[in-house]
Amino acid sequence: MNLPNYITLLRIVLIPFFINFMIYGYDREAFIVFVVACITDALDGLIARLTNTQTKLGAFLDPMADKLLIISAFVTLVLLGMLPVWLVIIVVSRDVILLLGSIALYFTGHDFVAKPSFIGKATTLLQFVTVTLSLVLRNFGTEMGLMAILQWGTAGFTLFSGIQYVAQGTKIAGQDLE
Repeated sequence: MNLPNYITLLRIVLIPFFINFMIYGYDREAFIVFVVACITDALDGLIARLTNTQTKLGAFLDPMADKLLIISAFVTLVLLGMLPVWLVIIVVSRDVILLLGSIALYFTGHDFVAKPSFIGKATTLLQFVTVTLSLVLRNFGTEMGLMAILQWGTAGFTLFSGIQYVAQGTKIAGQDLE
């Protein structure tokens, strides 16, 4: 364990606090917790790269923490009526499909390291921005006409990155057939 991994674990620990604050109407506190969690996402990777302390555990924990935070936030926001159900279905389905694909590759003996693509990183960023702006709307009552465009953009990137990762996994699995 090193500092970047502890920072990643902090992001995971913040998730129940975020959900609890949202459910009980502590919107500003939920917003602050979510922003802190987003900052830890940038901070853990930056520190790991700068101090050359990247680990296999960190390579596993960081995307897992992102997925847990995003899925928790999207599900909570849809239950509170702040995001459309169709968007949450797309986001959660993509992550479930990727998880099942990774498990299938692992159990079929494929040694691979999941490396995020540019589209995958852009998808994560758009998902974080979608949640953040939803929280801004809830906290400050500001109407943002671009929210629908952001939601559709997030859905598009989520679908595209999911297809990209499935294609990569299929290629890895198909190498055994050659």
